[in-house]
Amino acid sequence: MGRVFIDTNVIVYANDKRDREKQKSAVSLLSGLMDNGLGVVSTQVLQEYAVTALTKLHQKPDAVLRILSFLEYFEVVKQTPAMIRRAVELKSLYSVNFWDACIISSAESAGCSTLLTEDLNPGQFYSGIEVRNPFAQG
Repeated sequence: MGRVFIDTNVIVYANDKRDREKQKSAVSLLSGLMDNGLGVVSTQVLQEYAVTALTKLHQKPDAVLRILSFLEYFEVVKQTPAMIRRAVELKSLYSVNFWDACIISSAESAGCSTLLTEDLNPGQFYSGIEVRNPFAQG
């Protein structure tokens, strides 16, 4: 198994008690990726998680800070101007929104073979990276 890029929604589900089944699945997935050292996130993912946790999940800042510290155990891709330019190319190439193109660009930069997300088409390849929806049934 190659390196795996983790999109924000996986992290949000791991911290959202409203859907216990997805929460359990996300926690198990993140734990496994941490144990085998294959998980990758980006600064964008950390930012998106923080905003969602504070506003939609109504989590307290100290809880969000603990999760952000935990996420730093994964490799964290820092977005660069070149990666943002690449995201513009990917947006045009694949007809995806800019923020998803930034995620693909980060995964590409980190040499990931898999992107875990609900936001793109499962089974599709973007720049050689396979999208998997970890919450899809079947």
